[in-house]
Amino acid sequence: MTQKWIADRSDSFDSSGIRKVFDLAAKLENPINLSIGQPDFPVPEEVQQSAIEAITSGKNGYTPTQGMPVLREKLQAEVDEMYGHDDREVFVTSGTSGGLVLALMALVNPGEEVIVFDPYFVMYEPLVKMVGGKCVLIDTYPDFRIDVAKVEAAITPNTKMIMANSPANPTGSVASAEDQRQLAELAARHNLVLVSDEIYRHFCYDGPFSSPAEFNEQTLVLDGFSKSHAMTGWRLGFAHGPREIIQTMAKLQQYTFVCAPQPAQWAGAVAMDVDVSPLMADYRRKRDMLLAGLEGHYEVTKPGGAFYAFPKAPGDESGSDFVARAIDRGLLIIPGNIFSRRDTHFRISYAAEDSVIERGIEVLQELAK
Repeated sequence: MTQKWIADRSDSFDSSGIRKVFDLAAKLENPINLSIGQPDFPVPEEVQQSAIEAITSGKNGYTPTQGMPVLREKLQAEVDEMYGHDDREVFVTSGTSGGLVLALMALVNPGEEVIVFDPYFVMYEPLVKMVGGKCVLIDTYPDFRIDVAKVEAAITPNTKMIMANSPANPTGSVASAEDQRQLAELAARHNLVLVSDEIYRHFCYDGPFSSPAEFNEQTLVLDGFSKSHAMTGWRLGFAHGPREIIQTMAKLQQYTFVCAPQPAQWAGAVAMDVDVSPLMADYRRKRDMLLAGLEGHYEVTKPGGAFYAFPKAPGDESGSDFVARAIDRGLLIIPGNIFSRRDTHFRISYAAEDSVIERGIEVLQELAK
């Protein structure tokens, strides 16, 4: 009898399609890479220096699971000032993705349902499956807005959680304050956990950012430094929400990630004081440059945040077929079916140098013909 080594949970999903494009990029000469979801600007100099100083002064060991006081207490003070909730606690996670893993482990039992908006961040569905949950997808095409009536219609006795992401990956959509309020009140009315992934909250171009935590004190927020400060490889995130949930997540971190990297935590405390608004203004300009290049060639809903656009493939062509044509021309973009049940769109990341965006626009205009 042949031994089956791989656990069943690993068979329910494939390797990330984004990772496959990354691997392909390494094999191409001078690709036009508009696929990567990481900022093209450097980590701020003062943040780099604080990490170097932490390393050279011996601050390299394990930290308390909930995070170093130098960062955690500063985050707590900021969150208290923003929300004023009596029962909102902060802890430091090993990346925002680490926080997402811990949240699902802490909250979702096998068989329970998690409502997710389609298109969705590529990790959501596999992680829900890993803990034995079931994803219930709410279609948001064509404008990628939250329809609270659709959400309410999808709620069953097995529903445990609603997972929201604004500004969103892959669409760049930003939920309005009114949409966030309605979603937050719906979650409260049905006693559901509302998880708000806010890793792109600094990237809001057309108005102020709004969190559902403003309207529902039980909202669990996941955030981090990866996008706003270009610290993707530093694995530094944080979560804040009801004390019971946060303490359970921290307990689980003891047995999984242990703690976030110590030098990164010292650097994160410095990063909190860095003004990133000039960087965000530059990304607004990049967005506008990309949209101007796509105008008249593609159907695209104007993204209000993050650093992605999610156009529809031209004509009746599928998103994956279009991306294959683009890659043949040296343009790396991501097919929309990686993020969605539909295969009609594709994701462009404009987290790139202007010259790369310009080359990408030229190829996209040619492909549209």
